[in-house]
This record gives sequence, structure tokens and C-alpha cells, in this order.
Amino acid sequence: MPVRGGGVVVHGRDDNEPLLELGLPDEAATLALGAALGGAVVAGLFIYLEGDLGAGKTTLVRGMLRGCGYDGKVKSPTYTIVELYPILPLNFYHFDFYRLNQPEEVLDAGLDECFRGDAVCLFEWPDKALPHIPAADLVIELALAPVGRCARVRAIGARGEVCLKNLITNLPAGLVPNRAAGS
Repeated sequence: MPVRGGGVVVHGRDDNEPLLELGLPDEAATLALGAALGGAVVAGLFIYLEGDLGAGKTTLVRGMLRGCGYDGKVKSPTYTIVELYPILPLNFYHFDFYRLNQPEEVLDAGLDECFRGDAVCLFEWPDKALPHIPAADLVIELALAPVGRCARVRAIGARGEVCLKNLITNLPAGLVPNRAAGS
């Protein structure tokens, strides 16, 4: 299915994994992608945010929360491990596992109580918490590019596919996909 901006239909690694790739030339574009994502999420969604330090993961979350109507301060949970943003009817949990020494710390801290069906959970550095966090519905990879950043969004499973389809539909005109896939 062609998408706005003339995106090319492709599939992910296994030919069944829906995928969207975008260039993000500046912070405003990262915030716009986050806002579009905010309009696309569904309850019970688990999103892995991958990328190096400074890749824009927290900026993307800030845009997402703004897109959901949150106007308070959005900060990185690097030192707190988790920040809660109650935006009715959902609770948004933003986790940053960068400072974990052992994956079991997720359980020791009782963080698994946040992994509920009425929440959206965003996980930075998810590999440091595996296998004690739920499997991803959506994986968003952010990387530095020659100009700005690039984002790669992969859907895994039915909830992730619904979210990705909603995201593609909600993309602002200024964000042109490099590649996009439907299922």
C-alpha cells in the first residue's frame, strides 16, 4: 500500500514483520513522530526504544506524551528507572534500564507490577532487563544520521501492527517515510 510521501512498500526481516523507516532531520521531526505515535497507541502496548545515548529516545517519548495531551515536564528516567505519566484512560510508564547491573533488579524493585493491560510501557535499554519484561509489540530504533536521526519502527504481533497502521495514518505531512509496509 503506498503511503503519503511516496513511501515504498517493504517488509521486515521475515517478510511478515511490518516496518516503517523515516528520516528525522531535527528535534522537531522527532517530536512530531512522537506526537503521531501518541495518537496511535493502544492499551497494553509494550514499546522497546533502542539507540545509543543521545539518539533521541526521551525526545520521542516527550513528543508522544505531548501528542496524548500531557503538558507537564517529561524527564529521562535514567536515575529514577521509571517515570509514570497518568493520561486518562491510560497510564504511561517510561522505563530506562541503562543503569541496571542485573536483569533481576526489575523484579527486586517490583517494576513488573507496572506491566498491565491498562498501560503503555516504553522501555529504553530493554536488553538490560530481559527476560523480566514483556515481549515488545513495537520496536523503535533511533540512530544518528548525517543529518539528524533516522527512525525504524517494527511491529511485532497484532497490537504492534494496529499501532503501526495507526501511526502511518497519523504521520504529519512533513514526515516522509523512506520505507513503509502494511501487513
